[in-house]
Order: sequence, then structure tokens, then C-alpha cells
Amino acid sequence: MKYSHDVIVIGAGSAGLVCSGGLAMFGLKPLLIERAAMGGDCLNTGCVPSKALISAAHRAHDMRNAAEFGMASVEPVVDFRAVHDAVHHAIKTIEPHDSVERFEGMGVEVVRGDACLSGPRSVVVGGTTYTAPRIVIAVGSRAYVPPIKGLDAVPYLTNHNVWELTELPGRLIVLGGGPIGMEMAQAFRRLGSEVVVATKGRPFPKDDADAAKIVIDRLTGEGIELIHDAEADAVAKNDQGLVLTLKDGRTITGTHLLIATGREVNFDGLGLEVAGVRYDKKGIAVDARRRTSAKHIYAIGDCREGPRFTHASGYEGGNVALEISLGVPTKANYAALPWVTYTDPELAQVGMTEDEARKVHGDKITVWRQDFDHNDRAVTEREVTGFVKLVKKGSKVIGGTVVGRGAGDLILPIAMMIAGKSSTFGVASLIVPYPNRSEHIKAAAFASDEGKVFNKWSRGWARFLARRRG
Repeated sequence: MKYSHDVIVIGAGSAGLVCSGGLAMFGLKPLLIERAAMGGDCLNTGCVPSKALISAAHRAHDMRNAAEFGMASVEPVVDFRAVHDAVHHAIKTIEPHDSVERFEGMGVEVVRGDACLSGPRSVVVGGTTYTAPRIVIAVGSRAYVPPIKGLDAVPYLTNHNVWELTELPGRLIVLGGGPIGMEMAQAFRRLGSEVVVATKGRPFPKDDADAAKIVIDRLTGEGIELIHDAEADAVAKNDQGLVLTLKDGRTITGTHLLIATGREVNFDGLGLEVAGVRYDKKGIAVDARRRTSAKHIYAIGDCREGPRFTHASGYEGGNVALEISLGVPTKANYAALPWVTYTDPELAQVGMTEDEARKVHGDKITVWRQDFDHNDRAVTEREVTGFVKLVKKGSKVIGGTVVGRGAGDLILPIAMMIAGKSSTFGVASLIVPYPNRSEHIKAAAFASDEGKVFNKWSRGWARFLARRRG
């Protein structure tokens, strides 16, 4: 059979872009299909706009707290239309990196439109059929909207349309206590909105409990109201805007409602059944190599079962491009997968949390913690809230937590320890610039190995050598 392309990639988000670009760099002829904006959720409605909004909120917070450094604290005058424009400026600035023109220049053929699998090795877009021996599905995910009575009759926000706001919400109800909900809650609060968060369980449920508490305390200290054990039942309009009724009868009023209750996948119209690809509401079933039940079809990124992060999507895109191009099996390994919540303070995790490690390994683990109030750089900047935590089983690091200023930047060496690219002894031996927060990673690594270095044998040897020199 003669194919129109070597590989067909469906979806131009992080996973699809990395995969198709890698295939082209290996000299193959890939087809990339995208029905919406190039760059997917991360560029247009996720990582990029959220971090731009958070950056604006940081400036407002610094103005309110300038007195700590000898300047007059002032209440910022927020022009939210200008904040909106700054967010979209960030998107436009990064947009060329993910553009059709760039990928066509790399050798990727890009087709715009809805893709539908018409056979095990064929895809139809706008009436044209394309064929390839291998297909990669990278269609991403979208915000999950829970079944709430009356929701279809009121305006509500998700991460897809919140960036279109040009006026600051007076009182924002955030439904969901995960990373997206809590990031947006703090950002809007710092920009001047009243904010109430309704959360079913503990905020930051997948993160270290000690670290999460530090962030939660900061957020409530900044005036964010937390409603616990909250399960939404109904929503309706009222004189103030909206009233959200919980299943236990409690009510929450606000002018705007932001739904941040997780992600879901939607395969309607994709034709997975025709190609023999198994899936359920969790996503497409894949093996460690990201092959579906039809082994010549891969599923990468948010559309498959597994972690949903931009960096995980890019990692899988690169792996699959390598496997298809060179025939090298590439299994995904997430033992050292880091993630970061960009609140202030930041919350970063890699590998197992302390609680997870104790459940699996019991008393075989040891935990080493270094608080930021011992770090000179943190003291000079008055950012001493937070800590570094290493979780070890024997000599091996199996988890790490950083909470505090710049936590997302500090998590990398811990990920390297878990992945076996470094060790606690190796990190403890590094020369680190002073003063710098990375000293804290070194200090935690050193503390975890201190008993091995300074023990009765090393002390005895040192005394022996001292006597010999005498």
C-alpha cells in the first residue's frame, strides 16, 4: 500500500508539536492536523495566560507590601483591561514558536480541520483522506464541567474563557481546590477581587500535606475564603449575580463563577472505534510505550490515561518520535515527574510525597527537611516561608518537595537524584553560588548523608591520622 505520509499526528498541542517536529527532524514526512489554535491548551488557555495573570498579581502584591523594604505601601489601581491585554500580549509573543509557518519550515505538513479516523491507517479531514502506517493521537483535554442544576442557564468561567474578561470580578466563586483553582483564586484576590473557594476535599490534594498547609495559610491570610466539604448542587442568578447552592444546603453568592474541577477528554467524532482503539472516560488506554490497543496507533498527552502536564506531553511526544523514527522502544517513566503549582509561595513536588512513601515503604524511609528561614538569600528578601524536603529509602531519593519562593526552579536537582542522574552525595559536593536558594537543596542533600560521612569509622580514621602526623 502506498501511503500519503509516514506518520499522521492529530492535535497541535505540546505533545503533537514535539512529536511532529521530531519526526520531521529525522527526515520523515509527517502530517499534523489541528482544528483549533496551534499550541493547544497550554499556549492559548492554560500555562501561558495563567502565568501572565499571576505575574500581574505579583506586582500588585509587591506594591501593597513595599513598606517591608522602606518604601511606601500603596493600594494599586488595577486597570483590568490592561491586565487582559498584557495576558494576550504574552500569548502573541510566544505564538510564533507554535505557528503553522514554523512547523511547515521544519518539514511538517499542516492541515486545519476536524480529523476522523476512517480506518486503521486512514484519517479524513474536510473530505480528503490521508494515510500513514502509523498514527499519533494527541487531541488533549478540556475543562470538566460537573452536572450542576441550572448551570446551562447562567454565565460561568473555565480556563478556556476566563482570559476574555476585561472587567475585574467583584466577588469570584472558584469551584475546585486543585492547582488551577487555587492559582486563579490568589491571582484575582491580589488584583482586587473578593474570592471564595469551594472545595470538596483538601486543597492541593496530590501534594505534600505540610507544604500544602503553608500555601493554604498564605492564601487565607490574604483574604481568600475557603469553604470545605463543598459539593455543588445548583446555581442560579440573583440580584448580586449568582448564588451557588451546595448539596448540604449552604449557599455561596458571587458575581462570577469559575469552574476548576479537573479535566476531561472528548473523543466524539474522532472515530476511535473504527480504528480499534479502546478508551473510556479516563482517556485512551495505552501501554508504557504509549501504544494503544491498535499497536500502530499511539496516544500521547492529555488524551491518554496518565499524568496531565504540558511537560509530560512534550516528553511523550519526543519519546514517540524517537521510537517511530529509529525503531527504539521508549517507555514512559514517571518516577521522577515533577509538577509545580504557581501560587505564592510556589508548591513543587517530584516523586512520592512523604505520606505516599510511608504507606508503601513504612519505616524504611527517612525524611530530611531544611526550612528556608535558615537560608541567607531568603532572609535578605524576606521570603523565609517554606522548606525543602527529601524522602529517601536507604540511600535512594524517592521523593522531594519544595514550597517557597522559586520552588519550581529548585525541584530540578531533586528530580535528577530520583532519576539516577545525580545523588545526594554528588549534590552535597557541589560548589553553589552564595547567597542562593539552591544552597537549601545542597543542605538537605548533605544532611541526608551526614551520618554516612561523619561516623565512628571516619572519626576513628581522622584521629589515627592526626596522631601519625604528630
